[in-house]
Amino acid sequence: MTLIDGKATAATIKAEIAARVEEIIAAGGKRPHLAAILVGHDGGSETYVANKVKACEVCGFKSSLIRFEDDVTEAELLAKVKELNEDDDVDGFIVQLPLPRHISEQKVIEAIDYRKDVDGFHPINVGRMAIGLPCFISATPKGILELLQRYGVETRGKKCVILGRSNIVGKPMAQLMMQKQYGDATVTVCHSHSTHLKEECREADIIIAAIGQPDFVTADMVKPGACVIDVGTTRVADPTRKSGFRLNGDVKFDEVAPLCSYITPVPGGVGPMTICMLMLNTLLAGERSIYAR
Repeated sequence: MTLIDGKATAATIKAEIAARVEEIIAAGGKRPHLAAILVGHDGGSETYVANKVKACEVCGFKSSLIRFEDDVTEAELLAKVKELNEDDDVDGFIVQLPLPRHISEQKVIEAIDYRKDVDGFHPINVGRMAIGLPCFISATPKGILELLQRYGVETRGKKCVILGRSNIVGKPMAQLMMQKQYGDATVTVCHSHSTHLKEECREADIIIAAIGQPDFVTADMVKPGACVIDVGTTRVADPTRKSGFRLNGDVKFDEVAPLCSYITPVPGGVGPMTICMLMLNTLLAGERSIYAR
């Protein structure tokens, strides 16, 4: 069994990005600039955005954090999005989700210039990804592809089962894994209403678990030699920890790991790659590698 170390892989990639940024600056180019909009004071969002700011420093990017209180109006937020769209110094930006209920997340996502949409959520980027055109690919699926590639996991012609059908992970992951230039695999998507879910998993060469239920994938669902990618990050109570909780994946790691050829841990697997891929998308935006502006 090989443990896929997302933390170490992310550190390697960020060092590669930093080296590229130094080349750009040395050649007289512009330092990539990532901006982030944060609404309210959600603990998870605060931590995530703080980690993005730190990653920008490591990669040599310029970063800007724009904060609003929970009571910001939709019109005010859309006005700020428009301002960032028109700011030539900002190469890419994100609006941290979730947003307060009185604001339409979809309206905000669609207001972002797709050429600066480094989260890869805009319908134009999603559509281009679906038909295999160059685009910004959302960070978590992109990070999983990078891990599979860097660890030499064979995907071509393999049976891949994806647990979950979210717009952020499940759906794009399925699209990418079936495309010839990425996974080139035979893909099955299972979800909460799938009637033969365990049977499908037992036939899988690769399982990507993004269903949001701690310890959902158990040993009786995994065939020997399978590669298991765990996207789950649920906080569960743990009185032995100072914080009072721990992060738990969708996979019952201790009993599944001995069966696997490759497996990602939680934490330290897919999670670090997500922010790392946002950095890579920002580099691509700064270099105009995908879209000219």
